[in-house]
Amino acid sequence: MSRETIVLGAGMVGVSIAWHLARRGRSVLLMDRRPPGRETSFGNGGLIQREAVRPYPFPRDLGKLLTVLPNRRVDIRYSLRGMLGAAGPLFSYWRHSSPSSHGRIIPEYASLIELSTQEHEPMIEAAGAGDLVSRDGWLEVYRTGTALAVRAQEARDAAERFGVTHDLLDQAALRGREPQLSNDPVGAIHWTNAWSVADPGGLVSAYAQSFEREGGRFLQAGIQGVARHGQGWRVETDAGSHEAEDVVVALGPWAGEWLKALGYHLPTFVKRGYHMHYAASHEARLHHWLLDAEVGYILAPMRAGIRLTTGAELERLDSPPHHGQLAAAERMARKLYPSLGERLDAEPWKGARPCLPDMKPVIGPAPGNEGLWFAFGHGHQGFTLGPATGRLVAEMMEGEPTAVDMSPFRADRFGS
Repeated sequence: MSRETIVLGAGMVGVSIAWHLARRGRSVLLMDRRPPGRETSFGNGGLIQREAVRPYPFPRDLGKLLTVLPNRRVDIRYSLRGMLGAAGPLFSYWRHSSPSSHGRIIPEYASLIELSTQEHEPMIEAAGAGDLVSRDGWLEVYRTGTALAVRAQEARDAAERFGVTHDLLDQAALRGREPQLSNDPVGAIHWTNAWSVADPGGLVSAYAQSFEREGGRFLQAGIQGVARHGQGWRVETDAGSHEAEDVVVALGPWAGEWLKALGYHLPTFVKRGYHMHYAASHEARLHHWLLDAEVGYILAPMRAGIRLTTGAELERLDSPPHHGQLAAAERMARKLYPSLGERLDAEPWKGARPCLPDMKPVIGPAPGNEGLWFAFGHGHQGFTLGPATGRLVAEMMEGEPTAVDMSPFRADRFGS
């Protein structure tokens, strides 16, 4: 008899885990309160970031910290209650962002990123979702030569150490790729082995349908509790209870709170974000996904319109939305891309990225509880890393050799 497994959370990470386990012959029940790909995975920038080998550190430069204090930046905003509520994890995040600590983390984190596109590939093929994915890379645009030069050096390092490919563009070359941009940028990095997705939620949904074709089952229900039951586990939902030998917690930004009931107090926090879709005026076309790197927002030509996504907001997960960050990003985006048209959505979308202070996810067995597994805390890269995480979790659960060393991602690295 196949081993009964429940996966909690139907974002990119949870769906990918369920897909890999079903392919290995397990009986898998995937659960979420919403359909697959309708929470955090729905609202991201739609990039599979093969270049993202450097996780985002906490700002440590005094000059930048002083510019954050007025709380008017596009890339980062905060509330005092949100900062105080996550003070411990944020201080640990700041410590881990020191040059020496960050330097040690980069190769560990990069070991996951290096698997990103290669692990999406078979899932895209199985899901028949190739029409959603472009392999033309994306543009990281700079307004000053100094910042571009720093990033170009990081790009060369990423190429040498981690196989990242890129083109360095001057202003004329950038205009050749995106003629509708203003003259503000001085150049860009074109990341050429990253992929873009025209409908991120749609890709997750396609992966979930592929999982069901493998024999997996999806249950849309509110999860009420998880507890030991004999030698296995029982999951209580508003649609009844379900038992399994193994349970995988892939609940993204909700994982930290859920696990407290089981005695786990991991230093989780969230970075919230917003998006809005826009029309393109005058029949103009944006050809590439584009990051305005020194300001901190993404413009992405998606099926639903040109999606503008904000940077990070340090705020409590369930606090009401604050739309000032999106409005500030929109003002800057209209200067960079004057053809940006009217808003298409009735309200801005709000979501949250699940974060841990050392910038690495937790992937692996839960300490002290056989049959309980963790897969969350991917920060900005859950969409990129879902399929890689799915493969690695399945390898661990099946007792197979793992594609990379998993010790940097253990849950017990934060202590008991």
